[in-house]
Amino acid sequence: MNEKKKIAILGSTGSIGTQALDVIRANPDEFVVEVLTANGNADLLIKQALEFNPNTVVIADESKYSFVKDALLPHDIKVFAGSKAVTEVVQTESIDMVLAAIVGYAGLESTIAAINAGKQIALANKETLVVAGDLVTALAKVKGVNLYPVDSEHSAIFQCLAGEFHNPVEKIYLTASGGPFRGKDKNFLNGVKKEQALKHPNWEMGAKITIDSASMMNKGLEVIEAKWLFGLKPEQIDVIVHPQSIIHSIVQFTDGCMKAQMGLPDMKLPIQYALGYPNRLKSDFPRFNFLNYPALTFEQADTKTFRNLALAFEAMNKGGNAPCILNAANEIAVAAFLKDEIGFLEMSDLVEKCLQTIHFINKPSYADYVETDKETRRVAANLI
Repeated sequence: MNEKKKIAILGSTGSIGTQALDVIRANPDEFVVEVLTANGNADLLIKQALEFNPNTVVIADESKYSFVKDALLPHDIKVFAGSKAVTEVVQTESIDMVLAAIVGYAGLESTIAAINAGKQIALANKETLVVAGDLVTALAKVKGVNLYPVDSEHSAIFQCLAGEFHNPVEKIYLTASGGPFRGKDKNFLNGVKKEQALKHPNWEMGAKITIDSASMMNKGLEVIEAKWLFGLKPEQIDVIVHPQSIIHSIVQFTDGCMKAQMGLPDMKLPIQYALGYPNRLKSDFPRFNFLNYPALTFEQADTKTFRNLALAFEAMNKGGNAPCILNAANEIAVAAFLKDEIGFLEMSDLVEKCLQTIHFINKPSYADYVETDKETRRVAANLI
């Protein structure tokens, strides 16, 4: 009988966190929940804690602390509050693996703390590698920590590389659905409202990532993440639009052979693969039927209309703190778009302006990244 893997879920009330708990619920012999953390959704956090009985929960929003504490007091579950507590709790001795699913830059500090503590990481927070990929991957190497990707595209690359780690990669292709506005022109995009942008054709995701997907920034962030995860040069990474979202990504080797990972679009698959690695766990997820998809199609990404993808490639090529600027500006842009403060295409304008304005640092330290993020948010907010 295997020891159950003790999991800490950072961001347990978000889209990835709730689906991870579905996976854990379905595999009670494999996993036990050790820690749950949430930003502000106290009601759902309490509900999750009562079901999974973790050792500790953290609510980042300190104003909700007593509400959560009182609800869990009779159940012998430790309760802490504040973002500092999230960073401290990941260092708990009993944790085997940390699922980093906090959205955006906010997830960086706790992921670094978990790596420092030697925890294996299931990485759903792509911004961690976008912002500080050089530092994070170097630290993981020093600490002997594996980063298991949870993004469906990076999970696909990881699965294609299983048994191939000694073979050099020539190129990888990250597939993109093209989002809800595939094939639309700038005139159409000018008038797009958030309600339209929040309707993704294939995937169920949180608001931030759904908007990023509609603007192609999500793919841009994934390109930068892939560079660090798989130790690639920018020219080894390409994006191909594949509207059916059945092929999740492709690896091309130096002999010209290609491997692709396929399946129905369901985030529970890559989550389960990361949590259970190196074992594939049985699941009752729906199975792919070729006859339901007689044609799989591919097309070039339109980087002229969807400029975010081009800006991400530029930031990756430039290196230094440019991806950090890109990410911070985009977080401000998406938040403003969701509040109807700027238009859909103006998000790219804002990101581009910040990339041109903010001081470039070629070899940033952690403190430089923190400062760059702060400065970019300030400038971006002023530009709005």
